[in-house]
Amino acid sequence: MVHDLPAMRAERKDIASLAEVVQATLFEQQLLSGDLELPASCEDWTLERAGMSEEQLRLLVKGGMATALLHVEARVAALLGLGFYTIGPGGEELAGVAGIALRGDDGMALHYRHTAAQMCRQIQSGKDLDEILLDRARGHAVSSLDPVSGGHHCAIGGGQYDFVVTSTLASQAPQAVGRALGNTLAHSIGAESILPKDAVNFVSVGDGSVNHAQYLASLNQAEYTAHRRFRCPVVFAVSDNGIAISLKGHGWLQKEFIKKLRMPVYTASADNALEMWKATSDAIEYSRVRRKPAFLLWKDVPRRFGHAATDRQLAYMTKQEIEAQRASNPLKSACAFALREGVMSGEEMGAMWQDIWQRTKRAFDIAVNEPKVTERSDVMGFVAQPEPPQPISVNTYVRRHDADALAAMPPKDKNVMRKRMTQVFDEALSKDPQLVYIGEDCEHGGYYLVTDGLAEKYPGRVRDFLPEETILVGAGIGYSQVGLLPIVEIPYSKYLDCGADQFFEAAIMNWLTAGKRPNGMVIRLQGFDRGVFGGNFHTHNMLNLPPGMDVVCFSNGLDYMRGMRRAIEYAKQGRIVMSVDSTALLNQRNIVGNDGAWEFPAAEEGDVGSFDEVTVYGSGTKLAIVTYGTGVLQALQARDLMTKSGLEGVTVVDCPLLSRVPKGLEEVLTGSCPWKQHGQGIERVVFADPCKFGQHPLGATVCSLQARRLLPGSYWEVVAAQPTYNPLGTYLTFLSVQDILDACSRVLSR
Repeated sequence: MVHDLPAMRAERKDIASLAEVVQATLFEQQLLSGDLELPASCEDWTLERAGMSEEQLRLLVKGGMATALLHVEARVAALLGLGFYTIGPGGEELAGVAGIALRGDDGMALHYRHTAAQMCRQIQSGKDLDEILLDRARGHAVSSLDPVSGGHHCAIGGGQYDFVVTSTLASQAPQAVGRALGNTLAHSIGAESILPKDAVNFVSVGDGSVNHAQYLASLNQAEYTAHRRFRCPVVFAVSDNGIAISLKGHGWLQKEFIKKLRMPVYTASADNALEMWKATSDAIEYSRVRRKPAFLLWKDVPRRFGHAATDRQLAYMTKQEIEAQRASNPLKSACAFALREGVMSGEEMGAMWQDIWQRTKRAFDIAVNEPKVTERSDVMGFVAQPEPPQPISVNTYVRRHDADALAAMPPKDKNVMRKRMTQVFDEALSKDPQLVYIGEDCEHGGYYLVTDGLAEKYPGRVRDFLPEETILVGAGIGYSQVGLLPIVEIPYSKYLDCGADQFFEAAIMNWLTAGKRPNGMVIRLQGFDRGVFGGNFHTHNMLNLPPGMDVVCFSNGLDYMRGMRRAIEYAKQGRIVMSVDSTALLNQRNIVGNDGAWEFPAAEEGDVGSFDEVTVYGSGTKLAIVTYGTGVLQALQARDLMTKSGLEGVTVVDCPLLSRVPKGLEEVLTGSCPWKQHGQGIERVVFADPCKFGQHPLGATVCSLQARRLLPGSYWEVVAAQPTYNPLGTYLTFLSVQDILDACSRVLSR
């Protein structure tokens, strides 16, 4: 269906009464008539005092006009049912000073109301204005041709140095600090970075967002870094509207909040374009020269047309307050300065306004008729970067555990899982200069000695962060965005809850940007599952498996080495892998008694695993126990007890991949794997999940297999940890050997 937007505009008489249209028309008249009186507070300001050129002021006016008119037409499109994003920059058009003051190769991440900064930056780069307007209109109309998100959302960013920001309050701040630290680190260790050595990272939020935990964590990390005399060139910019959606600020930001800051604070009034320029350019220059953080406050910024088109302002503001906000137009000060300084005439600016308005209308005329995302396959295709080719060392997805060969190996050639983990991280750091390892307490080896000795061996590349997971995961995103390859260690899996938003930000970014901004990294989630000393908070057995993330849990050192090599390949491809490590397995040596059967050799050089692989213990088809992590050990112990009682034909299947069904598991269940005879499938299955019942990953595996009729009729069952929390000093609620035995008994009795 073709939408004739000009005709629709002409038919709708209520468009002319939209507050945005009314104010835009009024401003056009003021420009043409030269009715642009400066506030008294601006009279002493000149271009010379501000250090601003005529060309820069002209650019600020142009970018501000484009920003304002895009908002007008976005609201018109929404009124006509053809626009879907109406959070607008009304009153914040002078944020364009940031886009002009920053270099083209500085990092920039903007609050969703600071569109003007991107507009000015793009105009300054030489990009055609019609193209700029069309791209922004595409975002509002969710056109699949939107270069930022491909029709998935309306987001600011999208250039090589313009980092895409979602609408989740202050989520951009930890990542900006991460980019500042990551770029500094990259240049200090001789690694590659997309940013030059003297780049500044600029990040902006609204006044409500400064209260958010993510923002406070980011300020704290930047201040701590400066205290340690490390380099962290980041500028935190805030526009103070005095209201966060409906909650008024009561002067909190300007009167109290900034007193707590341990960095220089630069302030400017929103109705003074030249003061805005000077404060912004001074803050950026300070951060660039001193390599330290700075805080930039744009104060008394009006929120001219509410938060969004759906905003019910009358519920929390009087009519007089609403009208006063609409009438306050900071862009007018930029135009007044241009008129007074002889940069542009009123007629010239009026003509520019009319020209940009017509161009903006044409942009929306085009955008609303462009294709949108209409197929689920189009959405699914951007969840994550493509998987790299399967490793050449893998010729089948089913690996048989050879217990006899393992038992025959000399003890000196075998070791516990923890040692193999250290070995593979050592290997990875030695091979790839872009790879860095960050975490909490990892420099001294961590509580479990997994990184023991690596900080000394690879100076600067194994780094401790403050015990704050928001900034830790956010830094991992920032490191990845500048070109490093981070492994991010979360000391205990429960602690990931504290950094949950950054965790989900990492997962969604590839999808949000239609594959253009992946965040390749490995998240090492340790302290998972069974453990007597930690209780629920140090041996958590719950997992988040968001789309866009590969999740694996290896049970022994050999598989861990092969799997981590693969995880790093995935991260290099731009994918995010979360490796979940069970504390109870790190130093495990035995299956039963003192048999030494849980010590493994190192994976040979070049032996890379596939996430689609499973490892089978046994070759029977009577019953398979499918599990992962500590469940493998418990299943083997349960099988030993069943064998002693006379039950043969039980196979244990170690299934490390938790985020989807691995191909190897399908082969085992259907009997299509090479070691099966006559294609005989498994007769009965027990899925034993170490996670809490109700959110156990194998539950999704079962659903997928059952939907494809790959399970043996009704001869299967799922058993998992108890849906509660584990008390300190016991294994009470965790998956147990007896749980598995009971489930096997029930299935076998059918």
